[in-house]
Amino acid sequence: MPSNKLNIKKGDEVLIIAGKYRSVKGRPRRGRVLEVRPKDGRIVVDGIAIMKRAVRQTQKIRQAGIVEMPGPIHASNAMLVCPNCDAPTRVGHRTHENGHKVRVCKKCGKDIDE
Repeated sequence: MPSNKLNIKKGDEVLIIAGKYRSVKGRPRRGRVLEVRPKDGRIVVDGIAIMKRAVRQTQKIRQAGIVEMPGPIHASNAMLVCPNCDAPTRVGHRTHENGHKVRVCKKCGKDIDE
């Protein structure tokens, strides 16, 4: 049963650390998170896991043909990149005095959420 709580949110930058999309010719792959699916434990990352779909022309879609779109990958295959130190890091949690919970970088110790 997957956990419904993920440490990755929409708009975060992630590094792909495992799986089919890990690297291209030795260079690690990074991308922005477009969508988070906590029930499945999956995330959709821009430029990773590109799927091709054949679509028909409709009122919403003017051009028919083959459309490329990013598909979901498992959240455990991605690691959050800290916006402060620009390094892939684990995520900690801290509660401020006003009661707000924030994500914290385990490497530099600064808040990820602003």
